[in-house]
Amino acid sequence: MRHLDRYDFATRDWTAEAIRRVEADANRSCDTHLHVFPLPGHWGVNLYLKDESVHPTGSLKHRLARSLFLYGLANGWIGPSTTVVEASSGSTAVSEAYFARLLGLPFIAVMPASTSPEKIALIEFYGGKCHLVDDPGTIYSESRRLAAETGGHFMDQFTYAERATDWRGNNNIAESIFNQMAMEPHPEPAWIVVGAGTGGTSSTIGRYIRYRRHPTRLAVVDPEGSAFYPSWTSGDDTVTAPGSRIEGIGRPRVEPSFLPSVIDRMIQVPDARSIAAMRWVREVTGRHVGGSTGTNVAAAVQLIQEMREAGERGSVVTLICDGGERYSCTYDDDAWLAERGLDIGLHLEEFRGFLTGP
Repeated sequence: MRHLDRYDFATRDWTAEAIRRVEADANRSCDTHLHVFPLPGHWGVNLYLKDESVHPTGSLKHRLARSLFLYGLANGWIGPSTTVVEASSGSTAVSEAYFARLLGLPFIAVMPASTSPEKIALIEFYGGKCHLVDDPGTIYSESRRLAAETGGHFMDQFTYAERATDWRGNNNIAESIFNQMAMEPHPEPAWIVVGAGTGGTSSTIGRYIRYRRHPTRLAVVDPEGSAFYPSWTSGDDTVTAPGSRIEGIGRPRVEPSFLPSVIDRMIQVPDARSIAAMRWVREVTGRHVGGSTGTNVAAAVQLIQEMREAGERGSVVTLICDGGERYSCTYDDDAWLAERGLDIGLHLEEFRGFLTGP
């Protein structure tokens, strides 16, 4: 049996203090808001947007980053001088850079060169370094290489997202949604709608629904160019795809944290429709949201239309994943859309007409 030496005791003390700091950060943040999206009252259907953009680092990924750091610390993978490395499309890296700075650790984000400049600036603001690659498929191998070169730890969100969060509860996002819905007209949602990036959010919510025996169904939305939707429909987890233009969701391969068995339905949303929905949400609510939120809302609108056609009443819950200020140079820029052949006009008119229907 190996005995602890003085260095081990010092590391254990550092780890205990690091975990205290991470948990103290959670205590300083209240739960995220659940906003009512204005729908005609006679429909008998309510739509709610859970606003994950109010986390300290501005996105849903703050929850994941916190869980990944606690998981790495508790497993002994992160120590007082560990360089933390992550493969990311942006938002997870922003949040992990925040926690690395909180613990005084160096942080390197390996990201596609197409990542929005606003996200790169946020990572650097928190003291992280950005390692950009031209081929998004190389972010995994580059992350492993950098972790090996620095003697650091590759967080690997795409593998550990589904296991780092306690899906039974413990203030996870699923428990939060159901607690906040308790006094609403339809407290058990007919649908919860989320996107898949790592698959961690969908696996947590899907498991929790089953564990708590809720009748709620889970719909996972996927942007065009992602491997998740064709894999789910075909049952082939070796499917690959070009990758998504909607940052934060969609992947060129099926990630280990994606659990198709907990999903009731998948909906694929074209990029132009996601961006149109993003802008429509701002028109209706005044909230400036990002592209992945647009993907969520586009699918929620489809489900609500189906519920109304079937004469169903009930509630639908989805997420505001992050704020639209991160995409002022991309999704919010008409010239950027035109360069990529993305015409949102017809989609935007459809969304505007949705609220004026019978």
